[in-house]
Amino acid sequence: MSFFPQFEMAGELPPQATRLGPKLRALAAEGICIGTSSWKYEGWVGSIYRPERYKVRGKFSNKKFESECLSEFAETFPIVCGDFAFYQFPSSEYWKRLFQESPESLQFAFKVPEDITAAKWPRHARYGTRAGQDNVHFLDAKVFQTLFARPLERYASRVATLIFEFGTFAKSTFPTPDLFLSRLDPFLAALPGGFRYSIEIRNPEYLGSNYFTLLASHGVAHVFNAWTRMPEIAAQMEMPGAFTADHIVARCLLRKGRTFEQGVEAFAPYQHIQDPNPSVRDAIRRLAEHARQRKKPAFLFVNNRLEGNAPSTIEAIVDSLDASP
Repeated sequence: MSFFPQFEMAGELPPQATRLGPKLRALAAEGICIGTSSWKYEGWVGSIYRPERYKVRGKFSNKKFESECLSEFAETFPIVCGDFAFYQFPSSEYWKRLFQESPESLQFAFKVPEDITAAKWPRHARYGTRAGQDNVHFLDAKVFQTLFARPLERYASRVATLIFEFGTFAKSTFPTPDLFLSRLDPFLAALPGGFRYSIEIRNPEYLGSNYFTLLASHGVAHVFNAWTRMPEIAAQMEMPGAFTADHIVARCLLRKGRTFEQGVEAFAPYQHIQDPNPSVRDAIRRLAEHARQRKKPAFLFVNNRLEGNAPSTIEAIVDSLDASP
């Protein structure tokens, strides 16, 4: 699978996109792909997106923006994380439309649907009668292959990695980390070839030699994640055996101690940085340097809810890479 995208530029980009795009393309040529979590943010209009592209009868059209902005996103960024896939099994028609309507240059990471990664359905109204029930498809390799991997096979060259995000498991679900790993091991062994796989966990007590060794035995990457109840990425990097695969993945989601809801309330509509996080920036710079020195592909993602504006966070990281020895 290729991870060295080719780019085609068209038209004059906004100032930030003009500055950032060439730097990201240069890094992508080294296999270091830095992008954002999702892309449909009106707060980026004027810095990443050209407002005139989304006007209908002289007024900005949110519908036109959401349906068409991905192609402009790809004029700046080499990769994006498709968080949307976590909530459903996209249809073959959806995948066809997504890949046909986005430039060949754009790589994707996709979160695997929670139908595979949720051991028990959350007690939330949107889950209806399933709320609070055991998930019968938890770590079901056949369901994953049939409903997710197989429809994606034809687009595998544009899929950087597939991410299994596991929410925080209660002690009643897995009293010990090893009980979770005993379920995970045969699942990873049954995964089809053709994709890079990565795992993101939300239980800090799982970060240990047994977890890292298991991932390494299957060539699956640990996702270095900045999240409310996880150790800082820098601390994860220092754990023995944390680099478990021939690819590196990181997701910068939240400042430690901050919830998703607090991030939304504090930062929406995500127009500018409001809470700089130097430690996470430096950790991503170090991951990029690690990948560069070892000639490993790296897929590094920044969320708006980390600092308030993901493109500006990325620009700061990229500029620090330029300045590093």
